[in-house]
Amino acid sequence: MMTLWILMLSAAVIYFFWQNRKIAEAAWQHAELQAKQLNVQLLSIACTKRRIGLLKNGKPGIKSLFLFEFSSDGETQYQGELELEDIKLVKSTIPPYRI
Repeated sequence: MMTLWILMLSAAVIYFFWQNRKIAEAAWQHAELQAKQLNVQLLSIACTKRRIGLLKNGKPGIKSLFLFEFSSDGETQYQGELELEDIKLVKSTIPPYRI
């Protein structure tokens, strides 16, 4: 019986690790798309908050907040936010920046 619990726990850890990697890849793609649309250079992206909860569609999932840094002139950095529910972009916040 203990072996079964260990296998289930291991499978859950592997599943959540895989989901986190998939969400991080999706966030990177969303940030690249935002940078391309704004005609700016993407510098970095980092996850600041991740939690399990109910998504807008009523199903359980992972809600994440990512910060991404970009530069429009090569000298100054700006920080935008991406809110994701699983791999779907829910909201993006871009601060005013110099063109």
